[in-house]
Amino acid sequence: MRAVGYLKSGPILSDDSLLDITLPEPVAAGHDLLVEVKAVSVNPVDTKVRAGATPPEGEYRILGFDASGVVKAVGEKVTLFKPGDRVFYAGAINRPGTNSEFHLVDERIVGRMPSSLGFAEAAALPLTAITAYESIFHRLKVQDKVPGANNAILMTGGAGGVGSIAIQLARVLTDLTVIATASRPESAEWARALGAHHVIDHSKPLAAEYSALGIGAPAFVFSVTGSAQHRLQIAELIAPQGRVVLIDDMKDGYDIMPFKGKAVSVHWEMMFARPVHQTADMIEQHKLLNHVADLVDAGKIRTTLSQTLGTINAENLKKAHTLIESGRTTGKVVLEGF
Repeated sequence: MRAVGYLKSGPILSDDSLLDITLPEPVAAGHDLLVEVKAVSVNPVDTKVRAGATPPEGEYRILGFDASGVVKAVGEKVTLFKPGDRVFYAGAINRPGTNSEFHLVDERIVGRMPSSLGFAEAAALPLTAITAYESIFHRLKVQDKVPGANNAILMTGGAGGVGSIAIQLARVLTDLTVIATASRPESAEWARALGAHHVIDHSKPLAAEYSALGIGAPAFVFSVTGSAQHRLQIAELIAPQGRVVLIDDMKDGYDIMPFKGKAVSVHWEMMFARPVHQTADMIEQHKLLNHVADLVDAGKIRTTLSQTLGTINAENLKKAHTLIESGRTTGKVVLEGF
């Protein structure tokens, strides 16, 4: 089967940063589905792994953490899907990725593909939808109100992949006031179009930007990007006993002492935690992806696809990685077909 991989980590501009290769077609067993991949999207995690994780000597690392496709075969323990089903999912970081014609994935982290979407539109959703859904409902637990706080959520980086779906989920599934951050006119407009009640500028001090809204301290903060940069500002603006969730990486750690005075709780979201550790509740990802598919098909949320870059090959994936690393994309970048 055709695939795209690399032998050593490095910058995307290196000639061998991503290579077109041929690999044996994998075989489904246990809870695995063998999926014929139709489309993939590219996420920041793809670029981070490529830049910093060298595989064992002589072995290719296959990236890709989003896919839509058709089930070709199933393992003997599979009960949720059958050959011919259309699916979408985000895979697991400790297994070969989706940048290949055929891919193995555990059925318990796979959802039915929205019937109203094409493969490219569906591939834009899984990883960011899981991250946003888990952050809002499983980590922040916004359904549990914070006494005395404004029932509001501040989301940094509202125009990115995660922010784009998080805004929609919060608007459709909660009664929260949604405040997103953006620094460019086009990204601010994108966030508003997706349903943000307010948009503030994260290139300026967030506490002052938020205070100017005059709506009271928020109960929740979803720190999607710039968590280290905005840490003290978030501690200042959040309500006492509020909750913060983080998803981005920080080289020097994250000092939570500024949150102690307000008894603010700080949570990590890592959407790969359930599949990597085979948690007892990993099927929650199957359930939430099906919920997202239902919302899409009901016209309540939409795909966050912003651009497609052609077929799945090394050249086009290099273009996608370059775009993601620029930090100036809105929505999701997708490739379709081999």
